[in-house]
Amino acid sequence: MISSSPDRDTFQLEAVLKRAEQGETSKEHAEEMSEFYKSANQLRREQERDPEWQKNNMEYDLRNSDWMLAKVRASEGYAQNLYAAMCNREFQKNEVWPQLKNQTWSCSWRYAGGIIADMRGEGDYIDWYCSGIQGMDDDHFSDLDDKSKERYLYMKKHFVSESVVTDQIREDLFKLGWIVLDAE
Repeated sequence: MISSSPDRDTFQLEAVLKRAEQGETSKEHAEEMSEFYKSANQLRREQERDPEWQKNNMEYDLRNSDWMLAKVRASEGYAQNLYAAMCNREFQKNEVWPQLKNQTWSCSWRYAGGIIADMRGEGDYIDWYCSGIQGMDDDHFSDLDDKSKERYLYMKKHFVSESVVTDQIREDLFKLGWIVLDAE
């Protein structure tokens, strides 16, 4: 069964519901959006069962690979590196027909974040979206509390910028049957 997060696509809905609570949008609009997201989630679940969608689809392969799921769930750094690798990149199945037909797979940064959330079985795209952007320079480090310093140092050591493909991720995608297509 394909790995998924029960929290997938909740970030935007929660924001609409919060705006309705605060009177910034109507309760009717919030209800319409709630129905929209439920419908979209149902359509996605149906699509994921479609054998045509599953063909030459790196998302399907990632979310169904026990060993890749284990790596993503065991290490936040590995999960972020996989997210970053999917951003601004194209991939190709390491098989003759997809290569001859020049069939590729790619996704948006937001969608890549959703894939990682699904692989970890928790969270939403926003937990990974733009996670390669540090957002702070070392000069502000001394102003942080101990927990924030520890988090910052972990991210600085283990996270990479969007579109960076580490050797480990490149090798693991190859084992999964996918080639990272480089820009040149």
